[in-house]
Amino acid sequence: MSQETDDALLRREAGLQRRLSPRQLTMIAVGGAIGTGLFLGSGLAIGLAGPGVIVSYVLGVLVCLVMMSALTEMAVVHPTAGSFGVYAETYLSPWAGFVVRTTYWMAQVVAIGGEVTAAAIYTRFWFPRAPLWIWIVLYSTALVLVNLASVKNFGEFEYWFAMIKVSAIVAFVVLGIGYVFGGVGAAGPAPGLSLWTSRGGFLPRGFGGVLEAMLIVIFSFYGIEIIAVTAGEAENPRRAVPRAMRSVVLRLSLFYILSIALVVAVTPWTEAGLGESPFVTVFRSVGIPSAAGVMNFVILTAALSSMNTNLYLGSRMLFSLSRSGFAPPLFGRLSPRGTPRNAILLSTVGLAAAAALSLKYPDSVYLWMFGISIFGGVLVWILILATLIAFRARRRRAGLPPGELRMPFYPWLAWAGIAALVAILLDSFFIDLAIAWYAGVPWVAAVSLVYFLRHRRRAAGSRASGT
Repeated sequence: MSQETDDALLRREAGLQRRLSPRQLTMIAVGGAIGTGLFLGSGLAIGLAGPGVIVSYVLGVLVCLVMMSALTEMAVVHPTAGSFGVYAETYLSPWAGFVVRTTYWMAQVVAIGGEVTAAAIYTRFWFPRAPLWIWIVLYSTALVLVNLASVKNFGEFEYWFAMIKVSAIVAFVVLGIGYVFGGVGAAGPAPGLSLWTSRGGFLPRGFGGVLEAMLIVIFSFYGIEIIAVTAGEAENPRRAVPRAMRSVVLRLSLFYILSIALVVAVTPWTEAGLGESPFVTVFRSVGIPSAAGVMNFVILTAALSSMNTNLYLGSRMLFSLSRSGFAPPLFGRLSPRGTPRNAILLSTVGLAAAAALSLKYPDSVYLWMFGISIFGGVLVWILILATLIAFRARRRRAGLPPGELRMPFYPWLAWAGIAALVAILLDSFFIDLAIAWYAGVPWVAAVSLVYFLRHRRRAAGSRASGT
């Protein structure tokens, strides 16, 4: 890639305000990966793997770090809002760029519905008789208004909500360690790690259970891509993005693995599920009823924060599609505050879908939302790693060095990450989430058909005009 091409990519998505500070970017990146996937979805993973879910999360962190390393290397070179969609278009093919951005946009739209449904489930802690759809409508309205504000306000909002999540996890870890090893709040002596092996052993469902839980685990990390997407609105992306990457690597490893290890040490794994967050269950087990209510509030804010992040990500992908000529120009326009207002409004369709589904399927809507979005999310991660391979090859042929923050052990880690993600996607058939394929494959086929029909019309128009 030449410097002229780099500049052209930046000009194409110009207009967004670079108002996100390094402080905001770092906390947004951490908060983006801490949401309902950890606080609520972890109950599903524990039910599949038992205490062996700890191994699932260790493997999940490794896969996540490989993907983040690839994404950050490219984001430092090309700090655009279209991020990995632009990279795929530039280094793989225009078709790949179109499929990545439309698929990721749809995955985020569906994920928004999943997050707001989870928020409504959390609210049942205080209002068990209220129907889900009431809370879905209230939360949706509030978060849409937040996203329509300036990106600086968005950054500050996400900074403090991420701070709440991080502080809550730290408090949870302190209380959990005190209970497990010190007996603080326990009815008898400190239980230690006895629950890791007391009900069927550490691997009650074998290593197969560990692998089955991987799909849920990977879902827990969705949103970490915001590191690259926010580069298009960061004050100093070439400095802030690597800093955010290093911070996230440490905090993700510590928060996820340590938190899950304590959950299965305090509460029997056979009691995990979707009725409430396992984190709330832990506080009940510790014997601090008021703390359970506080923790439920924290988890509620985490869901709303993740929903807000998903709406941000989805709207920027649609904005990038428009600026690349793949979507109507309407969605590439910016408000006086520098936000892609039309793209944000269209990206709220997931909220409407969540409200409708909650009326008809109030007990299973979250699983449906998850199943539909998982295929698109994993596919995008696979294409990010494939793009890095093409990125390195193109720059090598042009005599240019790799990015400033390089993936270690390249290309072995990139290929290993692709293989792991393909295996995780195939895993959906073994945990009754084949809906990921039933919805995902037709979607990609339909998107590809739209692209090639549009490409054929463009080619025909060019021939007719003699250009």
